[in-house]
Amino acid sequence: MELKYKRILLKLSGEALAGEKKTGLNYDVITPICQAIKKCVDAGAEMGIVVGGGNFWRGRSSGAMDRTRADHIGMLATAMNALALADVLESLGCEVRVQTALPMINVAEPYIRNRAIRHYEKGRIVIFGCGTGNPFFSTDTAAALRAAESEANVLMKATMVDGVYDKDPNKYADAKKYDVLTFSEVVNNQLAVMDATAAALCRDNHTTMLVFDLSRPDNIYDACIGESIGTLIKPE
Repeated sequence: MELKYKRILLKLSGEALAGEKKTGLNYDVITPICQAIKKCVDAGAEMGIVVGGGNFWRGRSSGAMDRTRADHIGMLATAMNALALADVLESLGCEVRVQTALPMINVAEPYIRNRAIRHYEKGRIVIFGCGTGNPFFSTDTAAALRAAESEANVLMKATMVDGVYDKDPNKYADAKKYDVLTFSEVVNNQLAVMDATAAALCRDNHTTMLVFDLSRPDNIYDACIGESIGTLIKPE
């Protein structure tokens, strides 16, 4: 099957790795996700992954804690998830490298853009941990940044809904799903798909993004081959 997208940056939330448990790691959920990622790589895709940390820690709900320290704890949570994903992918026979924006050389490579590109070219999956390495920036922003840096053909955001809606479809029966949007529409209409910084970064760097439902992990592969799923967010 011919791929629509050759180089892909996949954004996974930490919560997605927890499944119904809502916290920690659920390997009954993680393994099918990794199997779908392997299917893409076996088909010839170059795959990078940015993973969140919300299954372990959410800085914005940390109460009175200093925001910078809370965000640093969140970065460490993403590193744990990156290592867990790497372990499952390697057990499936994939070559994987974990790169982190905060130096932790005993467990992962430091993030170096050219090294990441070389890993892609050699067929390795690169998992990016620790967000951007800076507080006050979300892992969505990290995904937008890594997609731009690596010149990814698409940023895929795998979520728990089947696309972008004008309002929360879990609360409103009349919520309207969008098939195609621009990043300016996302920003101007304050659509809850990603934070404004991440959306502006995608818009300014002409990044194409696809938002789709992860509850069916094979949607990752279907997106790679160009099946019509989710919501496509295009540059201007």
